[in-house]
Amino acid sequence: MTVRLHWFLPTGGDGRTLVDRHAYGSNIGRETRGLRTPDIEYLAQIAKAAEQLGFEAVLTPTGTWCEDAWLTTVALAQHTERLKFLVAFRPGLLSPTLAAQMAATYQRLTRGRLLLNVVTGGDSAEQRRFGDHLDHDRRYERTDEFLSVVRGVWRGEPYDFHGAHYEVEGGLTSLPPDPVPELFFGGSSQAAGPVAARHADVYLTWGEPPAQVKEKIDWIRSLAEREGRTVRFGIRLHTISRDSSADAWSTANRLLDDLDTDTIAAAQAALGRSESVGQRRMLDLHGGSRDQLEIYPNLWAGVGLVRGGAGTALVGSHGEVADLIEEYHSLGVEHFVLSGYPHLEEAYWFGEGVIPELAARGLLAADTASRATGRPAPIPVARGR
Repeated sequence: MTVRLHWFLPTGGDGRTLVDRHAYGSNIGRETRGLRTPDIEYLAQIAKAAEQLGFEAVLTPTGTWCEDAWLTTVALAQHTERLKFLVAFRPGLLSPTLAAQMAATYQRLTRGRLLLNVVTGGDSAEQRRFGDHLDHDRRYERTDEFLSVVRGVWRGEPYDFHGAHYEVEGGLTSLPPDPVPELFFGGSSQAAGPVAARHADVYLTWGEPPAQVKEKIDWIRSLAEREGRTVRFGIRLHTISRDSSADAWSTANRLLDDLDTDTIAAAQAALGRSESVGQRRMLDLHGGSRDQLEIYPNLWAGVGLVRGGAGTALVGSHGEVADLIEEYHSLGVEHFVLSGYPHLEEAYWFGEGVIPELAARGLLAADTASRATGRPAPIPVARGR
């Protein structure tokens, strides 16, 4: 099992701070210092950099405050050659048969460069903006049915489904997708686990300390075994990697300089209303305090003070960041979905600093290592820890 690296497309806006980054919402109609709007030219710069540096794919988010992931990424496919797109979408906001058809078309248009990130949704207020009024657990029930229909329709013959949320008769795509897109799926609640076990190709967790990540892996793996399935694992993290550890921590601390007490308190109050168990686990890592944000060696929870979703970052020298990636990998984590502020510059810091470290340790696939370093990949060597 090699390390597979992915980057992030900031389709809601980008910048050098953790606040006032979004091009939409409260920023509409006023000038925000350092804000980079998510126009196609800027996003194409990030996508091309990710491809050149050796990332396999880029994750594109879904929600109110970002551009549509399907439309944005199929446009960016015209600016890249190999890069895959991990498209986040919300089951229940469109027909599962239509979603299956969209994915099949996408695969043909891009010659097989689609991955899918299933986002069930942990914020009822956000869901209601899209006309969805189901509660948390029922959303996972619906996701279960949705993915059953999608996989059934992809078989290439008429498919019937009769459930509590969907009634489908003769569902099919004119041509099934080739290859079938891998499904990435996250969720830390008891309602989410069985759905991941039945449908996910890759279970994606946010960046908790290794011991907690191992608990999740063991949990999902055991549920999948009961279903007669094997699930692979991924982790979603930010990264601040520099030539020295001191430089990396200086950058992390600079991000905190923009966060006053009122800003943190307001963000924590808003995030605390989320129904997402994963979001609550992110909040528990720091408790809303800027003290002791290094919650594990080189794992920093500062992002989660004001940002929802992934709230932790790998911080340190290139070698230290590679060490922590290797530690997660030893637990069974294969996919690393990374990001950093701003995303263009941080892609280069990681790609030119950490990727060669990982290649030298034999942790990358041969094609990724050779693209990143310009040299053949080394033979993997067993490493004790």
